[in-house]
Amino acid sequence: MPADRGQKTDAAVVRAVAELADARDRFAVSVGALEREVARRFDWRAWVGRKPGVALALAFGLGIVLGHRR
Repeated sequence: MPADRGQKTDAAVVRAVAELADARDRFAVSVGALEREVARRFDWRAWVGRKPGVALALAFGLGIVLGHRR
């Protein structure tokens, strides 16, 4: 095998490893953003703060349903 071919193979491996590392970093950033968005969307305190009337109506309705269950 010529030395030139070995260098090309090594360069391809180095490039592939760098691309994988870059993809892993982008994936980690995407997962972090997704986690923050899910946490924001399912934060009940923030939801109640944005829609207090709806939250009060739901709490009242749930209280009635649970109060009649015995």
